[in-house]
Amino acid sequence: MIAIIDYGVGNLGSIQNMLNYLQIEAKMTCSVEDIWKADKLILPGVGAFDAGMEQLKLSGLKEILDEEVLGKHKSILGICLGMQLMTKGSEEGKMQGLGWFNAHTKKFVFDNNSGMLVPHMGWNEISIKHQHTLFNGLEEENKFYFVHSYYVQAEASKEEAATTFYGHDFASVMVNKHIMGCQFHPEKSHRFGMRLLKNFCQS
Repeated sequence: MIAIIDYGVGNLGSIQNMLNYLQIEAKMTCSVEDIWKADKLILPGVGAFDAGMEQLKLSGLKEILDEEVLGKHKSILGICLGMQLMTKGSEEGKMQGLGWFNAHTKKFVFDNNSGMLVPHMGWNEISIKHQHTLFNGLEEENKFYFVHSYYVQAEASKEEAATTFYGHDFASVMVNKHIMGCQFHPEKSHRFGMRLLKNFCQS
């Protein structure tokens, strides 16, 4: 069973619906027992960094996730804000992140004459830097849906599994052993996102 962590931030239903379509058993939950029993975890999220971290702490889920992910090495996939929360911190707020990635979350800043809009919104490709099971079947063609004003800047290139260009390169997929994250929304990315989620759940 895949536990989709419900900490009050973001729309979890679209992830649940896609996993249902793939016939993968999944459950939206904040139950400690469900998290303990789950084979893998998904940490979704949209919105502000500090609000997300505060919800994880107030709900007691931060301690549980640290125990499961760091202590028991349970596989987890962070999506959008979920991946950003796995970094050390964000320019969007003042709270410390989970610190599972050697990375920081930065704000997109462009010159007024650049024509680059914030947020980065729409379809874009990823450039795979390190092969990983997440990318099985995606090596030749891929396109994912992004909506974000902040991006992850990796300090350890080995954790930067894929990058995307929007004014400059940023980490669109991060991997640290069993800890994975994607900046895009696979649940909104049609067959490409479906393949990535299936790879995560079944690998």
